[in-house]
Amino acid sequence: MWGYFFGGQQQKKELPKKAIVELREHINTLNKKTAHLETQIQAQDKIARAQITKNKAQAKLALKKKKKFETELVKIENQIESLETQLTAIESANLNLETMKAMKQGAKAMKQMHGDFNIDKVDQTMDDIKEQVDLSEEISDAISRPLGTDMIDDDELEDELAAMQQEELDTKMTNTKVSKQQEPVNKVKLPDAPKGKVVESDKEEEEDEDEKALRALQAEMGL
Repeated sequence: MWGYFFGGQQQKKELPKKAIVELREHINTLNKKTAHLETQIQAQDKIARAQITKNKAQAKLALKKKKKFETELVKIENQIESLETQLTAIESANLNLETMKAMKQGAKAMKQMHGDFNIDKVDQTMDDIKEQVDLSEEISDAISRPLGTDMIDDDELEDELAAMQQEELDTKMTNTKVSKQQEPVNKVKLPDAPKGKVVESDKEEEEDEDEKALRALQAEMGL
């Protein structure tokens, strides 16, 4: 009895998948049949066109065969359409079924996880966590507090630091005054008077500039 029950459940579970597979296979078979009929229709049409002027009886027979194939093709195409509609419906129903199973399993898992919880327990747990966090921070502050410096006065340290800064400033000012007093006075050295004839030097320099300008012009003209 149990074997029959569980066997029936298994068969029920596999039935949609089996139906989907069989429908797809049959649709493929019918598609092959339609392809064959289309080939036959084209062949009979070709024969009819070839015999229309040579042998009218042969042309008429070919047209009859063509019409027969066309009628059968329409029937098969209707069958394919019906099977595809059914296949789509089964696939959609099977997908919905699998989705519902997954959602049901998820709800069952959530129910099991929340079985030992309620809002009061959650609030109590959060309070316990906060209490432990606060305690941890207090312990951390206590551990981080420096040792052996409780007897040192911060104001006294500030006064001593200010005195050291003032002493350093006075030393720098004294050294600056001494350096200025000991700095030697530099005598201004006048430039030597130019030697030679200034007029001739200017004239030669002017002639050099003219020569340079002339050479540049010749080079530009390709001379």
